[in-house]
Amino acid sequence: MRQKLGNTEQAADLVQDTFIKLLQTRDELLGIKEPRAYLTSIAKNLLIDQVRRKRIEQAYLDGLSQMEYMLDAVASPEDQMQIIQALEQLCKALEGVSAKAQQAFILHYLEGYTHKETAQQLGVSSKMIQKYLASCLVQCYQTRLLMDAV
Repeated sequence: MRQKLGNTEQAADLVQDTFIKLLQTRDELLGIKEPRAYLTSIAKNLLIDQVRRKRIEQAYLDGLSQMEYMLDAVASPEDQMQIIQALEQLCKALEGVSAKAQQAFILHYLEGYTHKETAQQLGVSSKMIQKYLASCLVQCYQTRLLMDAV
């Protein structure tokens, strides 16, 4: 793992996560004929998830850095605070949807991709992008209702 990832800490984390996943699915282990292949596939899937998560985080950070320029253009500190609070609410709302839905939201609403471009980027249909975006918007709406109720 260390050689493939080039980072000792990341490899150690991946191995630990792999064994945690293995322990969580221990009931399914009895029928496995190739344990090494099974472990490898778990590690590979976890690595893919990590890469996806990092892409989402990077897109989010890129979006935030662009927002800084817009914040500087806003005149009052009150307006700046409202924008920051809105971004925090958006982040909280998007925690409730899948990683693919988050990616679709970022690509479409923050980076300006069309439905078709977003679908191509994520390797899914345009119809699926519509579903992802709808789930994000519903989640945002529900989060807003909960926050307004408090």
